[in-house]
Amino acid sequence: MTLVGIESMNVYGGTAYLDVMDLAFHRNLDTNRFENLLMKEKAVALPYEDPISFGVNAAKPIVDSLTEAEKDRIELLITCTESGIDFGKSISTYIHHYLGLNRNCRLFEIKQACYSGTAGLQMAVNFILSQTSPGAKALVVATDISRFFVAEGGSALTEDWSYAEPSAGAGAVALLVSDRPYVFQIDVGANGYYGYEVMDTCRPIPDSEAGDSDLSLSSYLDCCEQSYLEYKKRVIGTDYRDTFQFLAFHSPFGGMVKGAHRTMMRRMVKAKPFEIEQDFKKRVLPGIYHCQRVGNIMGATVLLSLASTIDHGNFDTAKRIGCFSYGSGCCSEFYSGVATVQGQEVLRRFEISKQLDERYRLSFEEYNALLKGDNAVHFGTRNLKLDWGIIPEIFSTSREKPRLFLEEIREFHRIYRWA
Repeated sequence: MTLVGIESMNVYGGTAYLDVMDLAFHRNLDTNRFENLLMKEKAVALPYEDPISFGVNAAKPIVDSLTEAEKDRIELLITCTESGIDFGKSISTYIHHYLGLNRNCRLFEIKQACYSGTAGLQMAVNFILSQTSPGAKALVVATDISRFFVAEGGSALTEDWSYAEPSAGAGAVALLVSDRPYVFQIDVGANGYYGYEVMDTCRPIPDSEAGDSDLSLSSYLDCCEQSYLEYKKRVIGTDYRDTFQFLAFHSPFGGMVKGAHRTMMRRMVKAKPFEIEQDFKKRVLPGIYHCQRVGNIMGATVLLSLASTIDHGNFDTAKRIGCFSYGSGCCSEFYSGVATVQGQEVLRRFEISKQLDERYRLSFEEYNALLKGDNAVHFGTRNLKLDWGIIPEIFSTSREKPRLFLEEIREFHRIYRWA
């Protein structure tokens, strides 16, 4: 059987972040409730950053690590986002252009809420398994900017979004998928998927989000259980506690993951509270560390959790990671794969934690000014020149590698520049 999985992966968590305790203080949030979020920092997209610039900045280090011959074997580019900029034109075309990829390449975009990254990964996996182009590679870029504003005009889809704001992040995860799965070897055929129609969260208009928090939580928990049970039915002998040495969850915020894991441990293995807490620290917490510093980046979040697991876990021997992906609306999947210390070394070359450390820390005043500023890029913006000088210190945070930023929109066409 052809081996398949993630050959290389990288995370881009933006150039600026806000300490969420600053946010809690200035928003007068209930700190007892707030601490349950298990959040530390949230990446904040600047006006000249968008899903395209995030996606390119995540993928470029991967592409630059390839030889020209290897780069030319990227024959499939899938972008996964619910933050698209056009109803017709895919952002994959921009990402393809700024990465300088071979034009003999399929380019398209997937939208399925926070499930989109997994959808892209699974499509890429099956492209490699098909062997219709032996030796080909696929590049999957999951990139999103979370919005926490409530759409006006109704009472059914409402939420106290003040507690969603701290976890609303921005960023991207790029995956190179091939028959050389150095970082994460997929367990082929080990998939449990589950979905149905539900109106838990949505983006009914391009620049805002609406949702029902209670319904979203119940759908998440339902899908976690049912997708795992379908996985267990297909993979005989699966045990929630013993089969997976680590678990990577879609992580809107850490507290939600902790609650889901607690529920699964109670229902699947009848575990007691102390055992559940120890198991969470051992198998789940490694996958939350990066998420705590970036926030919810929608379709990329479960992949961010996977990267965090491999980055922070102990892989003295090969370890199996169970992954749970959930997208509102809804679709979910439980799947798995194996990571090794060699794969961990490949991932660590991209120094994800160092990148996050080098970001600019926004003051609350700077953050609030960005929310209220008139320099924002909205869906359908026709002409605009971006002001890169709104926070000059941004460009001194990291000078080692160039980053792509949005410079101008001219007759709807977005123009970017490396800086």
